Amino acid sequence: MDKMLQELINGLNEDLAGEYTAVIQYNYYATTVSGLNYQILKPFFEAEIPDELGHAAYLSEKIANLGGEPVTAPVPVSKVADAKAMLENARKAEADTLENYQIRRSQAQELGMIELVVKLEDMIADEQNHLEKLTKTLKDPIFS
Repeated sequence: MDKMLQELINGLNEDLAGEYTAVIQYNYYATTVSGLNYQILKPFFEAEIPDELGHAAYLSEKIANLGGEPVTAPVPVSKVADAKAMLENARKAEADTLENYQIRRSQAQELGMIELVVKLEDMIADEQNHLEKLTKTLKDPIFS
């Protein structure tokens, strides 16, 4: 297998593990958030899960189609009970994912994989939206 293609597959597998983690993280946060934040943050976290599942499904299939073996394990999720820490952890994960997808988009462009480039741009837009929502939520005075 071509070295550039193998590097792309390896990166996509890292991204896939990250998407699995995001699903678990958002589910964990939605089910453990408590207090006054519960009514607002539970649906907020739950709303992110379908996007992350969709990203994981796409990445897994793309890796297999490229001749790779999709990973099946997530990156470990840090357990926190504080709502602010949940939002900060989620924000960092979204920022990291956004950066990784931009790298993957460049790799796909170099390999002339237009469909993957376009899909990664859609995923970048999703992650940017998630990041902006988390950033805005963290600006609430309750988290100061």
